[in-house]
Parts: sequence; structure tokens; C-alpha cells
Amino acid sequence: MNKQIILTASFLGLIAVILGAFGAHGLEGKISDYHLGTWKTANQYHFYHVFALLFLSTFSRAKSPSIRVSFIAFTIGILLFSGSLYLLSVRSLLGIEGWGFLGPVTPLGGLCFMVGWVGLFVAAVKHRA
Repeated sequence: MNKQIILTASFLGLIAVILGAFGAHGLEGKISDYHLGTWKTANQYHFYHVFALLFLSTFSRAKSPSIRVSFIAFTIGILLFSGSLYLLSVRSLLGIEGWGFLGPVTPLGGLCFMVGWVGLFVAAVKHRA
């Protein structure tokens, strides 16, 4: 599990760096300041939860269901929360203005983040140092 978490965090971290650079250098002047701010929010939460995944990997000997729940919830949260915000930011460039379902996806990702943090809390309470 530890290796799986680190590999996932590494991959998602790479994607966060690429998307952050793209937002800073490739989108300026192409989307509104509002949408650029949304992109930056997506990227911040993306990074925060990559770090959360890396922290989960420190529970290397804990075979707890809470760690598994946190791992899955943080990963899905990044995909849903940050992914939907990334797409909402550039939907006019992609021609997907009609994708109204993206708005409600964002809070589902946020809920996944919350579940992940609760799972981490439970794992920390149960983990013996």
C-alpha cells in the first residue's frame, strides 16, 4: 500500500506541476482573470492533497482501513474537485460550455477531501507509534 500511495502521489504531483506551469504561462491572456483564479484554486488544492497522500505513506506499517479510505478519497477528490475546476476554467477554450454537470462535481470532490481527512484522523488515533 505504501508504494502504491507514493507512486500515485508522485504521478499526481507531476501533473500538478505541469498544470500549474500551464496555468501560469499558457493560459494568461486566454481566459479571464476570474477563470485564471479558479485554475489556481484547482492547482492549490491539487498540491495540498498530493502532500496529504505523501503523508499517508508515512503510515507504512499501518494496515488500517482508514488509510485505504483516505488514499482513495484524496485521489478521487483531486480528480473530481481539481479536475472539474480545471475544466470549468477552460471550458470556453475547449468548447464545452454546455457541460453543466461540472459545477455539481466540484463539491463532490470537496466531500471526498473531507472523507480523506477524517480517515487520516482516525488512522492517526488508532496508530501506535
